[in-house]
This record gives sequence, C-alpha cells and structure tokens, in this order.
Amino acid sequence: MAEIRNYIFIRHVRGEPSAHLIAYRRGRVVAHGRGQSLWFLPMTTSLAEVPLDDRELTFVFHGRSSDYQDVTAQGVISYRVTEPLTLADRVDFTIDLGRGTYRQRPLETLSQMLTQLAQQLAYEYMATTSIRELLVEGQTQIRTQIASTLADDANIESLGIEVVGVRVTSVSPTSDLEKALEMPMREKIQQQADEASFARRALAVENERAIQENELQNKIELAKREQLLIDKLGHNERRRAEEKAASKRIEADAQADRSRIAANARAASMQVVDAVTIQTERERIGIYEKLPAHLMMGLAAREFAGKLEKIDHLNISPELLGPAVLNMLQAGTKKLEE
Repeated sequence: MAEIRNYIFIRHVRGEPSAHLIAYRRGRVVAHGRGQSLWFLPMTTSLAEVPLDDRELTFVFHGRSSDYQDVTAQGVISYRVTEPLTLADRVDFTIDLGRGTYRQRPLETLSQMLTQLAQQLAYEYMATTSIRELLVEGQTQIRTQIASTLADDANIESLGIEVVGVRVTSVSPTSDLEKALEMPMREKIQQQADEASFARRALAVENERAIQENELQNKIELAKREQLLIDKLGHNERRRAEEKAASKRIEADAQADRSRIAANARAASMQVVDAVTIQTERERIGIYEKLPAHLMMGLAAREFAGKLEKIDHLNISPELLGPAVLNMLQAGTKKLEE
C-alpha cells in the first residue's frame, strides 16, 4: 500500500512499484503513474491506488451434472490490470489519506465479479454433461471454456483487466458417488490383483512341480546308477568268487596231485619195502625149513616167551616133554659123534 507522511499542512505520498497511484483534484486526474511520489493537500486531493501485479483468485464451484449428480470444481484464475485509470473509474480504489489503506474493498469486489462470471460458465457446462464425462474431461473442458470466455468477454475488457490464465485443479463428485464410481474400478483392480496372485501361485506351483520332477529325475538317475553299481559290485563279487574258486580248485588239484604223487611214492616205497620184507621172510622161511623140528620148537618157545609179559601157570605134559627131551638127546648125541 501507499506510504503517506504528514507534514503539518501538507502531506507526501509514495506509491509501491507494483501499484499505479492516481491523484484527483476537483474530480480531475492531476497525476498518475507506477510507483508515483508526490506532495498534496489533504483538503483538496483524493488518491486512488490500483495494483498492477498478477493476482490469483481461488474458486470452488458446486454444480449438478445432466444426470442430477452433485459435482465440485476447484481452480485458480490469474488476472492483472491493464488499464488502471479505466478500472479506477469502474471500481472504487480510493485510499485513506491518513493511513494509506483502501476505504472500500475493491479487490474483493473485482474477485466477486470474476468468480460469478466463471461460476456461470462452469454451471452451464456441468448442467449439459453427464457425471462420467465430467470426471473424465471436466477439468480440461471447464478450464478451456472459462479461459476462452473471459478472454473474449466485453465486460472484462471494459474493466481494464486481462485474464492471464485459468487452472482447474479438480472436478470431483460427492464422497458416496465417488465410492460408487470407484467400486467397479476397485473390483477390476482387485480382480487384476487376484489374477496376478493366481498367476504367481500357478507359477509357484509350476516351479514346485518342475523342482519335484527334477528331484524325481535325480532320484531315478541315482537309482539307475545305484543299480549299475550293485550290478558292478555283484559282477565283481562273482568274479572274485570265481577267481577264488578257481584258485581253490587249482590249489586242490595241486594238493591232489601232490597227494597222488606222495601216495604213489609211498606205494612204491611200500612195494619196495614189502618186496624186501617178503624176500627176507622167504629167505628166513627157507632157513627155517632146513632146521630140525626140535630147533623150531625151541625158537618158537623163545619167541613165545619173548611175547609173554607174565606167566602165572606152566603145565608141561609127558606127551609134550617126552618128544622134546628125546629130540634134545638125539641132537646132543649127533653133536658128540661129530
């Protein structure tokens, strides 16, 4: 706002660089300009200050769609003053000469005018559009319609202002309707999530099945290798047994051969011994054949006596002793005669 200083009967005003200061005296403009500074007499001068910077006007419109659904549109209108003198003639921007503040509320009046015009344009579009179209294209359409209409509106031009831009931040229904409209999409999203979950579970099952098949193939391969190992071990055991049996058989054959050779040697030795024994016996028998009977009896008695360990009773009969004595006498006679 303008800065005003009091010097007894005269005062000094200094305007801001972003404001257009206008001085009136007797109903006429005596001085004006951006950031103007001047001296004035409070009894004969009136001051007005028009802001030249860009202003933003926030709006919230509540309307009804063509299918009787409540809709809320929110946005911002940016505008600036292009003709400060013209706007000062249409709207009261008079400032207090003592404090430098507005006596009225010119900016609120200007904002109300723009808001009402923009609200009328938004209502016209909402009333002819269904709720689904509003939710899909409402932001773009409302922004385009308000911007184009305000840019070409004669009343806006006559005020000496220019609409710089229009932004519509949201177009939303009531909370209950929003939930109802979101429900199909939520169901669809949930269905997609379920499908993704099912696909993930199916993939997990497929992977598990592949893992189990791989494990089964590994077990089958291990079983085959184990069978081959068992067969190889059995073959080796059979070979070992066969080799052992063959070794034992060879050893038995060798032992049999050795036994046979030994037996043959013993038989041959026995035959030689028997032959010698038989020859000896024959020679001895031949000797015994030539001996007299009484010598034979004596040798037999001596042989018999040598076999006996103990004699308990000895009976000599006359029949046995007589011939023996006779033979002994005859032998003794022969020996004397010789």
